[in-house]
Amino acid sequence: MILPPGQRLHPDHPRFGLPWYAHRAPLSTPELALDVIGPDGDRIVLREDDLAALPTREQRADFHCVTTWSRLDLHWSGTGFRELYETVIRPRVDLDADARFLHFRGVDGYADESCLDDVLAEDVLLARTLDGDRLTVRHGGPVRLVAPAHYGFKSVKHLARIELRRATKRRLPLASHHPRGRVAREERFLGLPDRLVRVVYRRLVLSPTLWWYRRHERG
Repeated sequence: MILPPGQRLHPDHPRFGLPWYAHRAPLSTPELALDVIGPDGDRIVLREDDLAALPTREQRADFHCVTTWSRLDLHWSGTGFRELYETVIRPRVDLDADARFLHFRGVDGYADESCLDDVLAEDVLLARTLDGDRLTVRHGGPVRLVAPAHYGFKSVKHLARIELRRATKRRLPLASHHPRGRVAREERFLGLPDRLVRVVYRRLVLSPTLWWYRRHERG
């Protein structure tokens, strides 16, 4: 077993994220209603039946949080994002070659942005189950993005909206989450050395954030 640089095994798979989102989880798993918005504002809404009509793929993948904890060999299943993009989004949403960024937003308000090439990777899923069970509130149900090659802050929970954009709207101060967040390259933060970031996360962020999320756990 070889972990990526700076990662340590965690005994379970907690709900985790930025502390100010801990209390924003829905009280129960919401009905799936996924807005997809094109660069010129055209919109479709995907529901459970739309995803169920596409092939379901199962995959085993590791999960690496940017704050240095990891869980190995998680069993996800859901819809491959590339298949959704090619068979549903492209035919039904007015796109052009310049729409190269995707903004993902969850029901809890958390959002992140990825470049199109990253989310069209073969292992990126819109996951609906974890270890054989439907996703609960704890793990981002009814559907979440799963991008195993990237740190967990890219895997938006309770996915509710996908916006396709021609240009990034991300404002990047000197020290901020890396826009790509690739685990193999240890892309954690911009402007700070990786070894320093690891220490800060472990001592000042990881334990307090775990405590805060457990306090607000809703199932």
